[in-house]
Amino acid sequence: SRAEPSRAAALAGSRDVATVGPGSGLYRCGCWRVSARCLDRTNYKNKYVRKKMSAVQNKKEDKQPHRTNLYFDIPSTPWPIVYSPDYNITFLGLEKLHPFDSGKWGKIVNFLKEEMMINDETIVRAREAQEDDLLVVHSKRYLNKLKWSFIVATITEIMPVAFLPNFIIQRKVLRPFRTQTGGTIMAGKLAIDRGWAINLGGGFHHCSSDQGGGFCAYADITLAIKFLFERVEGVSKAMIIDLDAHQGNGHERDFMDDNRVYILDAFNRYIYPGDGYAKRAIKWKIELEWDTEDSEYLAKVEALVAKALHEVTPDIIVYNAGTDILDGDQLGGLAVSPQGIIKRDEAIFKAARINKIPILMVTSGGYQRSTARIIADSILNLHHLHLIDQRLI
Repeated sequence: SRAEPSRAAALAGSRDVATVGPGSGLYRCGCWRVSARCLDRTNYKNKYVRKKMSAVQNKKEDKQPHRTNLYFDIPSTPWPIVYSPDYNITFLGLEKLHPFDSGKWGKIVNFLKEEMMINDETIVRAREAQEDDLLVVHSKRYLNKLKWSFIVATITEIMPVAFLPNFIIQRKVLRPFRTQTGGTIMAGKLAIDRGWAINLGGGFHHCSSDQGGGFCAYADITLAIKFLFERVEGVSKAMIIDLDAHQGNGHERDFMDDNRVYILDAFNRYIYPGDGYAKRAIKWKIELEWDTEDSEYLAKVEALVAKALHEVTPDIIVYNAGTDILDGDQLGGLAVSPQGIIKRDEAIFKAARINKIPILMVTSGGYQRSTARIIADSILNLHHLHLIDQRLI
C-alpha cells in the first residue's frame, strides 16, 4: 500500500537510506518494509563481525615471534660491524646498467682492512633473511610478486632483468638484498647489546610492506625496528634519522600511524620519490634545495637532530647514512663535500653518545665510485674520535 513506504522511511530515516546495501547497516526486507526485528538482526550481525575481527587482530598481536636465525648470541670480540661477501651484486655486467655501485660494500671492507681496523674474523658475518623473517613486515602477496622478473626489473630500475628467468634473479639479485636485510636486523640487536652497530649494506628506505622501488626490494629498516619491538625487552620507542638525499617514503608509509616511531628526514625536495602522502609521517623535516653545500646542510641537520633528541628520548636510533648527498651525485642533486659527509656522521654518532642512545647505521644510497672510500674514511674517523669502539656505551 501507499502507507508502507512512509512507515519504512519513518523507521529508517528515508526511503534512500532504507534501500542502501551492506555498510549502512540497513537492508531492504521484502519490497519496502524494514522491520524493527530486521534492524535488530542486522545490528547483531554487525556487532558479531566487529567482535570477530577484533579477536583476530588481538590474536595476531599476541602471537609469539617466529623462530629466526638472525637473533643469536654473538661473542664480544668482533666489532659490531655487519657484512657478507654475498652483499655484492654481479651478473653478466647487468648491474652496470644502474648508476648504483653494486660492489661498494666489498670495497668499504677492503679499505677498512687496508687501514688495519678490521679483518674477516673481527666483523660479524650477515645471514640471509628467510621468508618467515620477511613476513614480519611484508605480505605474502608482495613476496609472491617478487617471483615475477618484470616486478624485480621495475624495482631495480634495470629493465633487461625482466627477460631473465626468475630463479636467476632470486640468486643473483634478491639474495644479496635479503642478506643485507638480514644484516640490518642483526645489527639492530647488536646496537642494543653493544651501544652501536653498522651494517655496511642495507638502508632500503623506499621499500614499504607492500611495495618496492628505487633499488629497494625489502623494508630492512622497518623489519629491524619491528624485530626489536617484538623481541627485545625495553625497546618501545625508535627514532629514524634519514639523511639520504632522497625521501625515505618506505619506512614513512610503514610507520604512518605508529606513535612508537619518530622520523627525521632531510632530503632534496625536487627529486624521487616526492611522496606527499608519506611526508605526513615525518615529525622533523628538512626539504633541501638543489646544490645545498656543507655549511647550510650541516647547520640545518645538527640543529634539527638536537631539537628532536630534546623532544624525544628513543630506545634506539636507526641512522640511514646515504652518501648521495655528495657533490656531483647525478641522482642526489646536492653539493656536500666528502669532509662534510664525514662531519655529518660524526655529529649523529656524537649526539647518540651524549644522549646514551644505541645507534644502528646503514649505508643506503650513493651513486659515485668514490662513496666507498668516503664511508670507510667516516668509519675510521668515528673510531679515531672514540665514538665507536668495542665497549658498551
